[in-house]
Amino acid sequence: MIQGRQAMSPSLLLAFLCGLIFIAGEAALIATESGGGDDKEVLLELKRFLIANNKVNRGGYEAWQESDPSPCLWRGVGCNRGGRVTSLNLTCSTMSGPAFGNFSRLSVLTSLDLSDNSIIGALPVSDLNQCHGLVHLNISHNLITGSLNVSGLTKLRVLDVSANRLEGGIAFDFPAICTNLTLLHLSTNNIAGNITNMLEGCARLEYVDLSSNNFDGELLPDVARFRKFSIAENNITGSVPWSMFPNGCKLQSLDLSANQLVGSFPDSIAKCTNLTYLSLWGNNFAGMVPAGIGKLASLEALVLGKNRFDRQIPHELTNCVRLQFLDISRNMFGGNVQEIFGNFMSLKYLVLHHNNYTGGIVASGVLRLPLLARLDLSFNEFTSDLPQEVANMKSLKYLTLADNNFSGRIPPEYGRLAELQALDLSNNTLSGGIPASIGNLTSLLWLILAGNQLFGEIPPEIGYCTSLLWLNLADNQLTGNIPPEMAEMGRNPGPTFAKNRNDTSVFIGSNECQAMRRWIPASYRPFSFVNSVLTDPRTKKNSVMTGGNCRNIWDRILKGYIIVPMCTNSLSVGSLPGYVQLSRNMLSGEIPPRIGTMWNIGLLFLDGNCFTGQLPRDIGRLPLVELNISRNNMSGPIPSEIGEYLCLERMDLSFNNLSDELPTSLFKLTELVMFNVSYNPLLSGNISTTGQFGTFDEQSFLGDPLISLDQGGPAGKQQPGEEAPYVTAVERSSVPTSILVSYFFFLVVGFIYGTVSGW
Repeated sequence: MIQGRQAMSPSLLLAFLCGLIFIAGEAALIATESGGGDDKEVLLELKRFLIANNKVNRGGYEAWQESDPSPCLWRGVGCNRGGRVTSLNLTCSTMSGPAFGNFSRLSVLTSLDLSDNSIIGALPVSDLNQCHGLVHLNISHNLITGSLNVSGLTKLRVLDVSANRLEGGIAFDFPAICTNLTLLHLSTNNIAGNITNMLEGCARLEYVDLSSNNFDGELLPDVARFRKFSIAENNITGSVPWSMFPNGCKLQSLDLSANQLVGSFPDSIAKCTNLTYLSLWGNNFAGMVPAGIGKLASLEALVLGKNRFDRQIPHELTNCVRLQFLDISRNMFGGNVQEIFGNFMSLKYLVLHHNNYTGGIVASGVLRLPLLARLDLSFNEFTSDLPQEVANMKSLKYLTLADNNFSGRIPPEYGRLAELQALDLSNNTLSGGIPASIGNLTSLLWLILAGNQLFGEIPPEIGYCTSLLWLNLADNQLTGNIPPEMAEMGRNPGPTFAKNRNDTSVFIGSNECQAMRRWIPASYRPFSFVNSVLTDPRTKKNSVMTGGNCRNIWDRILKGYIIVPMCTNSLSVGSLPGYVQLSRNMLSGEIPPRIGTMWNIGLLFLDGNCFTGQLPRDIGRLPLVELNISRNNMSGPIPSEIGEYLCLERMDLSFNNLSDELPTSLFKLTELVMFNVSYNPLLSGNISTTGQFGTFDEQSFLGDPLISLDQGGPAGKQQPGEEAPYVTAVERSSVPTSILVSYFFFLVVGFIYGTVSGW
């Protein structure tokens, strides 16, 4: 008779527990592997989503193959040892369209980089905030709109959302994401709100960039705890108290430019001994430049422009023995250039424009600074001749003496400036001819002599300027023919660009875009974005350019990197489009056919001269975006080759004596936004009002009695068929058979072992 249920023996119980432990481990391992499979499905879903939104240009994700056993070797994908996706880097992947909304299904994702694409619309906030493991998030340089809400990402260490179109406040993100945050980059958006106490709870934060937004309030009182802090181009008000910079200041870079700060700047800045960059540009600081800056032994860049500092510069500043960049422009000092500037022996860049100086260039000693690479004395009131001593500046690369009252001739000695890359002498009263020695400047990229009283012929030696991409001789009194040798200029700027790429000290810009606007014409559509920034950076809604953008773009231009694609007939080629501006002179003769070999020229302005003869057919070989030959004495037909300018956007041939019928090839110019052949009374033809030419009215054909406008309906364009939408991956959730088999196997083994032991 059974008295009761017999207890399981200890040995059987031990075997049973071991089996369960093993099964649990096996289940965890298989679950991990199964999660890896789910990760792959999510990435394939992402691929289908991106392909559906990017019909032509696609990034590395296009090579992700469903047949691959694991996604861990796919470009941009990083995994842990268990095969789970932990990082996804799709930067510069030519992604456009809305953001993907299923990143949270990558459940162990810690790093997500979608920067430098064209993602539009608002972020999928609910999905993004479910990515609780994210440590690194970079969605910078896109077109993302709406408000920023990442309050669920409490493990973030790095957050970069710069260069988007975000707006609204971010108060709900702080202090929610503050615990681990070390880098915060919100620049170049339209984010608003009071920042005074916004970052109080972010104890680990070291690098902060809030520039180019609409933040207001007073400066953070504890800014000295950061290593890098930028609040440039916002609406920050108030003063900077002495207590802002206590002992132990950690700052290495401080940018307060383009705000509304007032009063004197405290000498306590001397306590920030690690500071290498300080910009106070564009505020209302007054009084003495703080002598405490002289104790910053590591300082490399000091930007004090556009304030109201006193004319007297403290001698202590010469103790900054590493100082390379000094901008103290727009302070309206008046009088002579201060002699103290001649004592900064380490200087490479000196920017003193808009200061009402009247003299003292030579006496100040700035022309004897041994390392000086950039000197900007434009927009002052200098008179007399150009200083010949400039020719002895062996390191000089960028010389800007524009918008003064210099007179006399351009010194031929300037041809000794072998390193010179930009020479801007525009808008003075210079006379005489362009010296032939200009041909010695083989590194010259810019030659800007517009708005003077120069006469004589263009020297043929200009063809030796093999780097010269940007030439502006407009508004002078130049005569004679265009020398055929000029077609050789700019044919090989590569060595100059290569030199700049190897020079880590290239630093041409400060917080304004003045030089860029001066050297790139406002009508030059390839660079039209340069002039899109509003005058007041605090009201820059929908603007593109900021001080930081100007610096970055200048750096790319000087190194020859492509800013905009350059089109030649049916191809887009990798090049920087140059220009030739000879407008409003007294040049004559025929346009030389060799001009058709200037393959680096995107803009050609020959208007307002006395050119005669026919337009050379070779002109059709240029990769032009703009062509203006108006107000000359050109005759004959318009070459049909001009119709091969598939990227031509503006063409003005008005006020000439052109004749014959308009070539039908012109109707292929689908990018044309401005067209003018007015006052060519011998031109004839019927102009269809369909297609691109349907956008031009009679104002493009005034004074052309032989031209008639046909009336017709617009030619409709057939829309390409849409692809089928991407297919959402099916989620799989089932218990693997191997777990069940293992479970029963160990039950049986445990039972047998226990039974045998019981015997």
